[in-house]
Amino acid sequence: MKRFALVLAALLAATSAAAEKLTVAATAVPHAQILAFVKPVLAAEGVELEVKVFTDYVQPNVQVAEKRLDANYFQTGPYLEEFNKGKGTQLVPVVGVHIEPLGAYSKKHASLDAVPEGATVAIPNEASNGGRALLLLQKAGLVTLKQPGNPLSSLRDITANPRKLKFRELEAAMLPRLLGQVDLALINTNYALDAKLDPTRDALAIEDGRSPYVNFLVARPDNRDSPAVRKLAAALTSPAVRDFIATQYHGAVLPAF
Repeated sequence: MKRFALVLAALLAATSAAAEKLTVAATAVPHAQILAFVKPVLAAEGVELEVKVFTDYVQPNVQVAEKRLDANYFQTGPYLEEFNKGKGTQLVPVVGVHIEPLGAYSKKHASLDAVPEGATVAIPNEASNGGRALLLLQKAGLVTLKQPGNPLSSLRDITANPRKLKFRELEAAMLPRLLGQVDLALINTNYALDAKLDPTRDALAIEDGRSPYVNFLVARPDNRDSPAVRKLAAALTSPAVRDFIATQYHGAVLPAF
């Protein structure tokens, strides 16, 4: 028995030594949860997955670009494009995994019809999610935009604001905490879920499954095709993950594959 235990320990040590480590940045919900779900699958394939949880949208990209982390999973294509352009980075999408419909929430009003003239509306303060929020407000009939389909529309592009809404541009992560201080807040689903909001029940308006804002696994040009990253990409787009998303999030998060 002692000899068997020694042999087993040696085999486990050899397996551990051979495992390739992959460190991935993610926001807590749902990204880190989905990564935790696939972690055993990757372990069986010789990849040790380590997940670093962030509360912001900047450092996950900065640290991947600086090679302090291998990849990240938290952002949409338009956000990645805008980040690369603004920061001079060359991060690349590996695979699209899910859609988190952005929603409009309020603690003061039960419907959009009840939002009064002069109401204060909070939207994310960076271009891609700010533009996304304005597109949803336009779809709801609260504003009109100069270019109705422009995902990077800004407040300067509002051509009609019949209720004279007052806009506050704030960091996306802060919006759930400030929901009680404004009439309406446009909140990304990952932050809504983290704040125990139910997008399918609590949102007064929400994007549908045709949203172009797919959340991607993102890496660098030098490692996007590495075996470990490809194994993670395959795991994230497996039928098991599709089922996990459906049962775990009940429509608040939608698979994009």
